[in-house]
Amino acid sequence: MDGQRGIALVVSLVLLIMVLLLGVSAAQLSLQGEKAARSERDRNVAFLAAEDALKDAEHDIDDSGDPARRAAFASGDGFAEACGAAGSGGGGASSAGAGVSAGLRVRAPAAATPAWQQVDLSGVEDGGGCSVAHGAYTGAAMPTGEGFLPFKRPRYVIERMECHQPGDDASAGAPPHYCYRVTAIGFGARPETEVVLQSVFNKPERTP
Repeated sequence: MDGQRGIALVVSLVLLIMVLLLGVSAAQLSLQGEKAARSERDRNVAFLAAEDALKDAEHDIDDSGDPARRAAFASGDGFAEACGAAGSGGGGASSAGAGVSAGLRVRAPAAATPAWQQVDLSGVEDGGGCSVAHGAYTGAAMPTGEGFLPFKRPRYVIERMECHQPGDDASAGAPPHYCYRVTAIGFGARPETEVVLQSVFNKPERTP
């Protein structure tokens, strides 16, 4: 009888250990699932913020709320080859000044590093002078920093480049057609979550 009670005790201890291990494993799986869900949700927040920045940049290009900014787009003088440089988009020195030239770049030559890879899109390293925060020139608002909202506003860089469209006049001396490559970065609720999106925008022609 004593031997049977001893075996029963060992079996009970083994079963208890197995139940504990199963419980720990289930808890770990649950935590991992929650962490994955939180990361996916945070990435979606950053993705939506980056999409908002693309739309804000298109609004900036199409009809900025700042007259000097609109003039910079119209003349091309506000677009620089390097961050912080005065406009070099084909019209000499920018008359608009550095303030309205923020985030405006000329497309780099084919063999050079693209302009959007030359800047810190997050705006941390350069103090925000080489990219534009959402709403800076359009007045658009975006709540940030609470709950599941982005921890800060998204940012973008605009590159001006020649784009050939069907029907464009390719004869010598014909004015080039320009389009704009927009690169935007969105942030999640956590600072380490970032999403970068890119689009090419053709500004609609204005009819008199």
